[in-house]
Amino acid sequence: MAADNIVHLSADASKPGAKIDRNIFGQFAENLGHGLYEGIWVGPDSSIPNTRGIRNDIVAALRELKVPNVRWPGGCFADQYHWRKGVGPREMRPATVNSAWGDVIDTNAFGTDEFMDFIQQIGSTPYVSINLGSGTPQEAAEWLEYMTAAAPTALAKERAANGHPEPYKVGFLGIGNESWDCGGAMTLDYYVSLMKVYSRFVLNMNPAQRSKDQMLKIAVGPGTPDTEWTEAVMKAWKKHTWAWDINGVSLHWYTVPNGWPPSTTSEKFGQDDYVKALKSTLFMDEFLRKQEAVMDKYDPEKKVTLSVDEWGAWHAPLPGSNPAFLVQQNSIRDAILASLNLNIFARHADRVRMANIAQMINVLQAMILTDKEKLVLTPTYYVFKMYVPFQDAISVHVSFDAGAYTHGSVTLPRVDAIAAKAADGKLLLEITNLDAGNPAIIDAALAGITAKSAGAETLTGAAVDSINTFDSPTSVVPKPTAAEIQNDRLSLTVEPRSVTVVSIEP
Repeated sequence: MAADNIVHLSADASKPGAKIDRNIFGQFAENLGHGLYEGIWVGPDSSIPNTRGIRNDIVAALRELKVPNVRWPGGCFADQYHWRKGVGPREMRPATVNSAWGDVIDTNAFGTDEFMDFIQQIGSTPYVSINLGSGTPQEAAEWLEYMTAAAPTALAKERAANGHPEPYKVGFLGIGNESWDCGGAMTLDYYVSLMKVYSRFVLNMNPAQRSKDQMLKIAVGPGTPDTEWTEAVMKAWKKHTWAWDINGVSLHWYTVPNGWPPSTTSEKFGQDDYVKALKSTLFMDEFLRKQEAVMDKYDPEKKVTLSVDEWGAWHAPLPGSNPAFLVQQNSIRDAILASLNLNIFARHADRVRMANIAQMINVLQAMILTDKEKLVLTPTYYVFKMYVPFQDAISVHVSFDAGAYTHGSVTLPRVDAIAAKAADGKLLLEITNLDAGNPAIIDAALAGITAKSAGAETLTGAAVDSINTFDSPTSVVPKPTAAEIQNDRLSLTVEPRSVTVVSIEP
């Protein structure tokens, strides 16, 4: 193999960095298309195996990912969601119109208690987005009381009558969603005023979350690279008093290579679309740097989290699907796109401590696709599964010559990599080979660890548009790959268009 295919890399376990917070591997489940209905919820009377209406196969698959948090009910839908319509006996709940996504009828069969049941079944933490757009502070405060009150208030008694006497834990609270656009087209000053009011009065009443496991409040941040929104929110936070506080600022950025509306196909594409998508997604790093510079000015101690609570590939809707349902395929290109973003978040781990890919099931860059009783795990699902060992691992210094991969007029780094030390002492190394046509020989010097052995697995596909289908669900799945340790050096060959995770035993 040509010498220019060799990538020299070094990782030093004695140089720890920030913790890679497990919450950067969060998910997003909006009431949109078949994300909730048919994706998660089929109802207790369905022939599809379920537990209290929630699909057993979905729960089993998500438990494998150790999903740290799930954001719900939106998205744009959050600012039209009125929680009272989704509690109590399901046969008594009013049908409403989902005007955010396709004007379809919502039975409200999946509401607060169903969401919390789902969260508990998959072993996750709820990230609840409250309604600032069409709701009121009183409505949001009462929703939190319904979910979290332990004292025998009327709302706590109502929750108990609905089957859950114990208060729920709410880990994260989203104070609005895209308030500059679908969340109400608000001005900055108007949003900041509302943010203070909602932060003051929307309270978590669970005694178990008073001193530890406190609920973190996430303010709306930007959806474009400019910094005005972040500046205004952080300036207000800098002057906050005892009466209100926030713990994070959100950021939304999708990979849309050709601009809005999304036009890139998610199936049957070639290298031109492949490289354009990867080039576009790498902008996430610059976007984060711009927002972090503003946050550092007001918060040099990095108390406030930068939460990327919507990210991922947004392609054109699949032909024949309802365009409002945001249905797209998921290929090895999307898996590599996911790994690049996760690596960027890991490199920004001192400020980025939370992220939510859009979305969990059947919508945009989904983990899972369903069709009635059938289910298929996507390449992106397998990336998240491969990255599980990185949850709460400590990043360590890694350096490498990324090289260059050029196709047409687009030049990309040929490889990307991160390294971390897991709680069990293992050194973790992730290597993404962006090159669609050539393998890379990795020659890695390991310091700060006496390496004994290494195990590795690789995710790739036969072509840049390789996918898993209901008829062929294992076309793109992780497979073991050979990795050799000798004299504290690691050597392995990573395939073209691939994601590889190496676990090194000390």
